[in-house]
Amino acid sequence: MFLVFLYSIYFFIFTTCYGVVQELFVDVPIDHFSLTRNNDTFKLRYLLTEDFYVKGGPMFFYCGNEADILTFYENTGFLIDIAPTFNALVVFAEHRYYGESLPFGAKSLLSPETLRYLTTSQALSDFVCLIDHLNREYYSTMITNDTYPVIAFGGSYGGMLAAWLRMKYPHMVLGAIASSAPLLQVNNLDLCQSFYNILTEIYENNGNCSYPVKISWEAIRNITKTSEGKKNVSEIFKLCRNLVNEADTNKFIDTLTDVYVNLAMLNYPYPTKFLSPLPANPVKMFCDKLRSFGLVKTSLDLLKAISSALEIATNYTGQVKCNNFETTPEQAVDYAWDFQACFELIMPMCSTKYHMFEPTQWNFTNYSNECTKKYNVQPYSFNEVLVEHGGKILKYASNIVFSNGLSDPWSSGGILQNVSNSVVAIVIPEAAHHYDLRGAHPVDSKYVVDARQFHVRQIKSWLNI
Repeated sequence: MFLVFLYSIYFFIFTTCYGVVQELFVDVPIDHFSLTRNNDTFKLRYLLTEDFYVKGGPMFFYCGNEADILTFYENTGFLIDIAPTFNALVVFAEHRYYGESLPFGAKSLLSPETLRYLTTSQALSDFVCLIDHLNREYYSTMITNDTYPVIAFGGSYGGMLAAWLRMKYPHMVLGAIASSAPLLQVNNLDLCQSFYNILTEIYENNGNCSYPVKISWEAIRNITKTSEGKKNVSEIFKLCRNLVNEADTNKFIDTLTDVYVNLAMLNYPYPTKFLSPLPANPVKMFCDKLRSFGLVKTSLDLLKAISSALEIATNYTGQVKCNNFETTPEQAVDYAWDFQACFELIMPMCSTKYHMFEPTQWNFTNYSNECTKKYNVQPYSFNEVLVEHGGKILKYASNIVFSNGLSDPWSSGGILQNVSNSVVAIVIPEAAHHYDLRGAHPVDSKYVVDARQFHVRQIKSWLNI
């Protein structure tokens, strides 16, 4: 590994399972929209590989999500798989406030004054700056008709950004593959129950173990009414800090819910190391292990069985000493994403007695008050982000593929039907969260393979090849 200085850009070169990749940084404005813009910039990180690039080939541009960009580079092999077909330059851009792209360094998440630049509009403008820089470096003598040969990709939140990047900056991006992008979930009360509908179905269809989870919430509530009960639950689930009050219990239940969500999202048919190390078919593995305990007689026994079964998610490697149930500024990924979900990307979710989770209602005023209490920032009005980026009004867009796995809970807010001849949707049976953007694997289903082939055909049509 070595360091090279070149103008305001420096980079490392290292080798991954997908070949040689350069880790580079480019200066971008902290605030793209101030009328009194000063020279305050920060270094936006991105990964680039020229292994398959031939002069004249397009740029495949991945729109970074709410985590370190290397995580997505290592779990989005589809771009690398098809790059030789197109002689493509492959770029993975990190999202501001995540990974190493911190506008204010270690202080980036510590105050409303620094957090206020964490918005989708600022992030999209970062991507545009980076695309412009790379276009000047790689395509300055080849651009015709003012069209850049750039194809945007993204999964989940990154898929939303890829679609918005094409919609807002069509002169910069020729087309977009938006996988598992829950655009319709944003600020949509009509879909409030849909996410938990699908999530419950996933557990019923992969081992029929939604009921033990459903009754575990009441068990946790009842046992943690006493100090001794809180201590027992803390020990059973190997928590890093004992539960001490009702607020802790609420946080713990929220954390457990997130674990179940992640198991369903990442329910791939082979072992992965995406958000955490997981076995193949983790939902079925969880259900099978839970069922192996047989009929439990007490609430404590039920929680012991669930905790043991959940170790496929919380401690699959056997190296985790304790589980943290709190979200703090030190947990940068969770803290920054919670801010975005509070401030701009509001996704109403509620559950009923028919779901495997506690019944919950959703109220914008209550949600807004909690966000204001946590971050000291008033959330946007309910529809502002949709007005700004286009939201549900897609009939005027073009050259976008929306893909969704039907075994992904986030498909609840996905685009599942064609909007027009050039804004098309594909649904992938039995597929988890942005499965189609993962690299090819021997156990991939025909549905996933077909989806990837569809993406290739669409890209070829956009590039006129």
